[in-house]
Amino acid sequence: MGNRFYVVKEQAVPDVLLKVVEAKKLLDSGMAHTVYQAADQVGISRSSFYKYKEDIFEFHEHSQGTTITLTFQMEDEPGLLSDVLKIIAQFGANILTIHQSIPINGVASLSLSIQVLPTTGDVSDMLEAMEAQKGVRNVKLLAKE
Repeated sequence: MGNRFYVVKEQAVPDVLLKVVEAKKLLDSGMAHTVYQAADQVGISRSSFYKYKEDIFEFHEHSQGTTITLTFQMEDEPGLLSDVLKIIAQFGANILTIHQSIPINGVASLSLSIQVLPTTGDVSDMLEAMEAQKGVRNVKLLAKE
């Protein structure tokens, strides 16, 4: 079998696949801490979970877009992070995570995970605008999922 995708109504999906989606939600929400707990709660075997976990997801999860992770250095100036976040908002991307180090010698390292939506502007233009911001240096794209 290849990697073809289909959109089907919930009523046409086998029960075991719907239970895999439920088990994934339990794990993501922290309501189950292990695959064993999640599978047991929804009434499937761990082997069923592992067999299908990469092949089934709710449609809205997939349609939300790509996640990119950026890293950069930034001078320790009041309001500078806010200015960078405004650039991301202007391009229509969604900020998922922000990790900032304690500034050393007046410079902090940051990594951002950003959800790129179908309506987001050109990502390379966004990165250029971020790097053009006074006090921001070395904007790099680390990962794309």
